[in-house]
Amino acid sequence: MLWSIVVILLVMGVIGVIVVNQPSFGKLPSGERLKRIKKSPNYKDGKFQNLNHTPLLVGDKSILQAWLGSVFAEKDKDLRPIGNLPSIKTDLTKFAKDEDVLVWMGHSSLYLQTNGKRILVDPVLVSASPFSFYNKAFKGSDGYTPENIPEVDYLLITHDHWDHLDYGTMIQIRDRIRMVICPLGVGAHFEHWGFNSQKITEVDWSDSLDLDGDIKLTSLPARHFSGRGLKANQSLWTAYMLQCSLGNIFISGDTGYDEHFLAIKKKFGTIDFAILENGQYNEDWKYIHIMPDDLVKAVEDLQPKKVMTVHNSKYALGRHAWYEPLENISDASGKYGFNLITPMIGEPVLLKDSTQVFKKWWKP
Repeated sequence: MLWSIVVILLVMGVIGVIVVNQPSFGKLPSGERLKRIKKSPNYKDGKFQNLNHTPLLVGDKSILQAWLGSVFAEKDKDLRPIGNLPSIKTDLTKFAKDEDVLVWMGHSSLYLQTNGKRILVDPVLVSASPFSFYNKAFKGSDGYTPENIPEVDYLLITHDHWDHLDYGTMIQIRDRIRMVICPLGVGAHFEHWGFNSQKITEVDWSDSLDLDGDIKLTSLPARHFSGRGLKANQSLWTAYMLQCSLGNIFISGDTGYDEHFLAIKKKFGTIDFAILENGQYNEDWKYIHIMPDDLVKAVEDLQPKKVMTVHNSKYALGRHAWYEPLENISDASGKYGFNLITPMIGEPVLLKDSTQVFKKWWKP
């Protein structure tokens, strides 16, 4: 009996080693990249840290217990849409380069055009997990594929989790990306996947880049974590501020609520458009994904002229109804009077059109 257990454990260990050495898992930072990381004020005790103490989980649950609770959640909570999700398939190649437009491709994937530049954010168009059979996209939310992405000036990655950095998408669009901008350490994945190192720029919090003289990009703190394999927080996670002719556009990335929202407002003053995480929240991990009430606090802290929420309507990672994040923020916008826009997946947002009307497309 003991020998059988030993054999099973050995086999499982070998399988685990084989799995985590697949190309999709990427690479940990090393060499000069690691030397730079160790100089970062945000890297302490062998890993990147949040601004404030941030437990991964709340209470006594282990990571395995929390994950199993998510996987085997009750099926009567509308975790997934019954039929196809309402969506539009807009041809991204048809936009004129001088057109200021945003297209949400589900979850946190965004296509943005401004100042004549094409910008792609966290495109996950093949798989949001290391295994294709797990965590499939909702039917109707998966209309965009890598083939639909035109040549892009800047690819922005907020962190290296599977639902934000998709190996399958990266491999297929690699030759259409002029420059990759990502947090410290994430560049190791891209180099491992065959991207030209000269086209990869890694940023620490508060770093700013001048993008072709037209756009200023600043990397800003978020409250989250990172990691694709067995070792967490070896690369950084970030939010971004784009300062362009449209004003200040804030992209929160994955984040829990913290004092950084007020600090960002103080630093930049006017925030013309905020794109905030909203979805896949759970009390078990309330410090690393923003809860509904805290999202309202974040909007109040930032005071954006216009707000849109993402990280919803494509994958069931939390245990809430698929439509709950949008319903909650819609109710809050009515109560508190902030300017919320709610495009469906693929619906163009005309960034200079303040009169564009969106409907509650998610209503069950």
